[in-house]
Amino acid sequence: MGGLTVLTTALLQLPGMEAPKLTFWEQVANLWVDTGWMVYPLALSAFIGLITIIWKYLELAGKSGRTRKVLKDVDALLAEHQVEEALKVCRESKSPAGSILYAGLERRDEGTERVIKAIENQGLIELSKLERGLVILASVTNVAPLLGFLGTVIGMIVAFQAIELAGEVEATLVAGGIKIALLTTAEGLCIAIPVSICYNYFVSRIDRLVIEMEESAQRMVDALHAMEARKRGVAAAS
Repeated sequence: MGGLTVLTTALLQLPGMEAPKLTFWEQVANLWVDTGWMVYPLALSAFIGLITIIWKYLELAGKSGRTRKVLKDVDALLAEHQVEEALKVCRESKSPAGSILYAGLERRDEGTERVIKAIENQGLIELSKLERGLVILASVTNVAPLLGFLGTVIGMIVAFQAIELAGEVEATLVAGGIKIALLTTAEGLCIAIPVSICYNYFVSRIDRLVIEMEESAQRMVDALHAMEARKRGVAAAS
């Protein structure tokens, strides 16, 4: 490690090897210019991915909080056999769980099978709403590296055109094309990697939310079935 430090210091003392003293924004400006016209589709991909990530995070945060609240309230009310109050809580709740439980409670007098079917149908609708925007993140994850690879191909074409026009191979002739090739590839991967991580995070968060709703729906079905069995027992006894 010490030898590497000495070597680096020695190189920086050579003419032309001084480290450029640029601010962060100056470095960003240089990268923007050096990447060429491919910077525009790459920047658009990054912008779309960032906006979608912020929107999806805020949306899931709000829905998760409302869902956990309504699940807790409905479980407590059904434990006390207060079906009408639970139905009111679900109707007033603006959450996926509220809509699912409301669909089941609304058909409580039609039998357990109808309740389960209503929950499943409404669950599919709410799941599609929860997954909104994920296709955008998946597209950015796939498209950004492809744009980077396209920039790589364009950069190599530029390099070979310079060689063809000059009739000889020199490092200065191909440096510009190779630089574009490397920059676009790196930028495409730098966009795709964090977007892919966020996509997987959102998928796992939605899965956890769905599991919580399924467990609560099953508890609701069990509670309704128990109340129905109790009513039949009372009717038979009388």
